[in-house]
Amino acid sequence: MLPGLIPTPPTGGPQTPARMRQAAQAFEAQVFAQLLRPAFEAAGPDGKSPFGGGAAEGQWKPVLLDAFAASAARTGKGLGLQEMFLRQMLRTQEAALHQSSTQNAQEISR
Repeated sequence: MLPGLIPTPPTGGPQTPARMRQAAQAFEAQVFAQLLRPAFEAAGPDGKSPFGGGAAEGQWKPVLLDAFAASAARTGKGLGLQEMFLRQMLRTQEAALHQSSTQNAQEISR
């Protein structure tokens, strides 16, 4: 567990590993998209955009970057952080459940 992280009981009960994997994948895609943004801003030579520029590009480029990042995370070609996120989420959930069950046992014994 990360230092200083206080596990809290999961809302709505424990999450399944498949659902947690989806969350880890989505989080990796968000992180990757944020890292891609500056690269695409600086990609064109002489400040020209690789997509031709214009107002439409400004509106659609974030959508394109999100799609690139989601595709990379889904196929395992992203940053490789998904498994680390998933392991930490599972550890945090386990610690929260353990803490919750310990507190329940203490309350019952009183």
